[in-house]
Amino acid sequence: MSANARQSQVGSETINDTRSRRAAALADRIEQGAAGLASFAEGLSEAEWLLPVSATDRRSVGVIVNHVASVYPVEIEVAKAIASGHAVTEVTWEAVNEMNAKHATGVASDAAATKEATVDLLRRNSREAAAAIREFTDEQLDQAAPFSLSFGAPVTAQFVIEDHALRHSWHHLARIRKAIGR
Repeated sequence: MSANARQSQVGSETINDTRSRRAAALADRIEQGAAGLASFAEGLSEAEWLLPVSATDRRSVGVIVNHVASVYPVEIEVAKAIASGHAVTEVTWEAVNEMNAKHATGVASDAAATKEATVDLLRRNSREAAAAIREFTDEQLDQAAPFSLSFGAPVTAQFVIEDHALRHSWHHLARIRKAIGR
């Protein structure tokens, strides 16, 4: 039995519980960050929702919130790949920039990408991401593999989770607050 495995008695059945406390804590922080972004976004006026985030990033606040909501599945798939010991080489900064540009164009022309729909997507995808992270074992969190966004450095799945799915909502919330001035 691994260091993080615990045995529980359920009726006459003994089950091994290999869930990780670290994974649960990471998942909780993903949900906390997404909840903070969702709560802030709900309080924005229509003018604030449409405001560009910065002079260098002309995407609107709404597009950025939708971006965070939309990339959780990708971030989790990358973490799962690293957790399985597979190198992730196709995720480059050029590919990320291209994906972001395509996303911004698509969201800007999508009438369904309202604030309400975007916040719902943020909540749903962050919950699903957190649920997936809760399934990681300590061994999977500790697994390292080369990751192209980290210049091919062998990083752990926990690092990928922290640097992407977890940090993403916090990072963009700070940028949005700065853009809006609150």
